[in-house]
Amino acid sequence: MELPRPKQFTVSLTEADRVELTGVVRSGTHPARMITRARILLALDETQGPSPDRRVVAERVGVSEATVYLVAKRFDAAGGNVEDVITRKKRLTPPNEPKITGDVQARLIALACTEPPQGHSRWTLRLLEKHVALTEGMPTMDHSTIGRVLQRGLSDRT
Repeated sequence: MELPRPKQFTVSLTEADRVELTGVVRSGTHPARMITRARILLALDETQGPSPDRRVVAERVGVSEATVYLVAKRFDAAGGNVEDVITRKKRLTPPNEPKITGDVQARLIALACTEPPQGHSRWTLRLLEKHVALTEGMPTMDHSTIGRVLQRGLSDRT
């Protein structure tokens, strides 16, 4: 028989926290991960008496022991703020920098507003794609991206 690990992080919920978490679990209108984290916090609550081992909580909730550990750790790091533990963190910046900046958009619109090259009666998206690829300082863009940029840029001007 394996001995349970000692508890590094204890969860002590207030009555208001318990009511909030119970509402999250019972309503079923929240994201699944939020409900799972709420169930973990309710199971780890020490104010109702000693909480079961992480392994037992993990089996009851249907997650891994590591998930139970991380939820308890996040509760400790959040200073007991239940809302911070169960909700998803907001990302401060997008994972990739956007290729289409305001400068690129302005240069593309300016190019589309010029006279088309000789032999063409108007600019097409594929013709713009070829000219953008040859223009220095402009990122390579697909014709569909060029169409979206132009559509967005021309609708902004009205």
